[in-house]
Amino acid sequence: MYIPRHFQEHDIDVLQGLIRANPLGMLIVQCEGVLEAFDIPFALCPDEGELGTLRAHIARANPLWRALQPAQEVLVVFRGPQGYISPGWYPGKLEHHKEVPTWNYQTVQARGKITVQDDADFVLRQITSLTRQQEAPMEMPWQVSDAPPAFIEAMLKAIVGIEIPLASLIGKTKLGQNKKIEDQAGAAQGLMAKGECEIGEAMLASLAKRSGD
Repeated sequence: MYIPRHFQEHDIDVLQGLIRANPLGMLIVQCEGVLEAFDIPFALCPDEGELGTLRAHIARANPLWRALQPAQEVLVVFRGPQGYISPGWYPGKLEHHKEVPTWNYQTVQARGKITVQDDADFVLRQITSLTRQQEAPMEMPWQVSDAPPAFIEAMLKAIVGIEIPLASLIGKTKLGQNKKIEDQAGAAQGLMAKGECEIGEAMLASLAKRSGD
């Protein structure tokens, strides 16, 4: 991934935070010489391994798990908030008009060797962990134990677990850090006015950090 210096993100806590906040990853893997991409929600275990471990499950009917080679290296891409940036949001445009549109975004690329976990206990732990993570904000969180045991047992037989201990974690946070402070602020405010608050707030947080440097 091409990452200009301004947009490099090395903070592991930030990178892991982006994964937890955007758990639907795109698993990219080569199967029989062909690149395939699969959208899969992952649970991150941040303290397992140097960079963390990703765990997920897929349908047993999905041919992916049978096509994987032992300890095959894969790439998982997590996309955070993103938004179009209009040149009209930069105060500096009124002075020199030397601005063009761009796109701001946050993304993380995770790499590691994938293993298949065709084990009911592993899958039960994985779906329990992912469910707790996603249900935490709910007023009345759903739990796996809310469903009848026989139903859950049948569901577990229909899925297979996968695990990826992370060997590489690379992040890019393109939030206008290469612009003047007033232009970065103007773009953030433009996004907020459009209702694209998540990327706008990320830009404002970047701006606050930058202003404190």
